[in-house]
Amino acid sequence: MIYLSLAFAPVLIILTYIYIRDKFNREPFWLLFLSVLGGMFSVIPVLIVGIVTELFAPLFQGIQLAFYHAFIQAGFVEELFKLLVVLVLVWGSRHFDERFDGIVYAVFVSMGFALVENIMYVFGGGLQVGALRMITAVPAHAIFGIAMGYYLGLAKFNPWKRSTYLVLAFIVPWLMHGFYDFVIMAGIEWLLIVFVVYLILMYIYGFRRIRELARLKVKPGEEVVQDQTTGTNIDSNSNVNEVNTEKTNNYGTQEQP
Repeated sequence: MIYLSLAFAPVLIILTYIYIRDKFNREPFWLLFLSVLGGMFSVIPVLIVGIVTELFAPLFQGIQLAFYHAFIQAGFVEELFKLLVVLVLVWGSRHFDERFDGIVYAVFVSMGFALVENIMYVFGGGLQVGALRMITAVPAHAIFGIAMGYYLGLAKFNPWKRSTYLVLAFIVPWLMHGFYDFVIMAGIEWLLIVFVVYLILMYIYGFRRIRELARLKVKPGEEVVQDQTTGTNIDSNSNVNEVNTEKTNNYGTQEQP
């Protein structure tokens, strides 16, 4: 029971935090649950593909083998299937109606995957492994999800750059994941310092991405004003008049008393 609680705890903490940050226009529980479930089931194809990719492992040795395991077997395969789950489950959903939703759904899928992985590691390695993963591996999966969801949100609402953002939605979390695992798998002592620094930078990156898209959320009933050039939200209904006034003045029309 202790092991199971230790495996669930960091996942629940992260899911709760993301849900709270999605303070307006929250996503339906059934779709969030489905996202977690989809992330959990994505472990199955990852394991199957892992069996296939392991056949090529003998072709590599030393640092090359660490690179192969980190960037191909872990980073590439895991992030690919997590992205596919998000695209299949929520990309076309009417509930995916603002940029921040990309982060919400991608993190929930990532946490589903991380939950299954964490259960396997905690029961296999014990309390020490579980405690370590609580501040490293599980948050790392969440940050990979944040990176993925950030670009998915941009892709959804910036159709003129959709293909670019969709590619970034895979490449960025893949490379982040690959480097994270490579630093651990390389077996070089001084890289532990790099790992600590990298982990801190990932935390900063994750919080900044959340804050950036959370600022674009609006309260129910407010109108979103968009910059037609960039497609980003300028402000909510409170500043609509200011924006309209500025546009009017630019055309040389005086304000009415």
